[in-house]
Amino acid sequence: MADERLDDDEPVRLEPSLPPEVASPLARFEGAEPESPAWFKSALARAPQRTLVPVLGANIELLTWGEIGKPGLIFVHGNSAHADWWSFIAPFFADDYRVASISFSGMGGSDWRKAYTFETFSTEIHDCAKAAGLYEAAVGPIYIGHSFGGSQVYYSAARHPERMRACVMVDTGFGGPPTPEQMEAWRKEEEKQGRAVSGGWRGLSQRTRPNRVYGTLAQALARFRFMPPQVPGNLYIADFIARRSLKKAPMADGAGEGWTWRFDPLFWAKLDRSALDNAAAETAAAPLSHIYGDRSAIIQRHAGQVARFIPPGTPQIAIPDSEHHVMVDQPLALVAALRALLATWPA
Repeated sequence: MADERLDDDEPVRLEPSLPPEVASPLARFEGAEPESPAWFKSALARAPQRTLVPVLGANIELLTWGEIGKPGLIFVHGNSAHADWWSFIAPFFADDYRVASISFSGMGGSDWRKAYTFETFSTEIHDCAKAAGLYEAAVGPIYIGHSFGGSQVYYSAARHPERMRACVMVDTGFGGPPTPEQMEAWRKEEEKQGRAVSGGWRGLSQRTRPNRVYGTLAQALARFRFMPPQVPGNLYIADFIARRSLKKAPMADGAGEGWTWRFDPLFWAKLDRSALDNAAAETAAAPLSHIYGDRSAIIQRHAGQVARFIPPGTPQIAIPDSEHHVMVDQPLALVAALRALLATWPA
């Protein structure tokens, strides 16, 4: 019964024995916002312009910062996430760049589709980049994608390199879910080093039910967690992301409104992933780079795929003391790494 309860509002299957700081990191706040530092408040004060861009019959959420005509950056989120995962990162680049962030269809404030493909996501990125004015600069935009979003910018770099100047993947892994042997090895290593266990992920769920509707915002926030499971590095960022992952919805019993997740619960059942394997056999003409967390479970799983997906000589930067969700664990280190990379690369 515990497994069923955990699975009915999550895009992944989780072990029932996860510690509370992993399974429900925001529960302790009971709906209140955690304290946040001045830099975070200052970044959010530089609010983006929000628009919807029609792409292949669906409205796609677009956030923009900075002046049109400056070099362009477009940030792309991960699985079941949304454009606001970058709202506290993007402002750091808005003085020197025209910056955009999107929510893929099926996620965030974008429309859901009957089916999802990598080519559709590539078109969403490109059309939103055009709508944001990123092609008004003297050079093409740089695509920056985290996790699942990194695989999408990789696909674009392989299939449509003319659309970009370069692409940056942030903690992007390729391949299937971890084996039981890998999970056990990671768990033992983390226990040996005195870290909280970040295991418990059994792979992607094939959902067949709608997202649950919660009676209060506090109840919904208490159900927010990361995939793969981890203790959030900064709870004020987790809270910010979680609040923008929710929307109002009618209660199942008709007794008023509650809160539910914004992502399409059937996303993975509707997604055709075959195009990625085909793209991997192609040579990406656009320059690639990779930034990742030094403790990322995704990158541990990704190790055997490096030679296949990331060419030799690709710039790679490890962010210290970070797991998969680098912008949550070490946001300012990620900003610094991106700034240093963009100052010298691509040539």
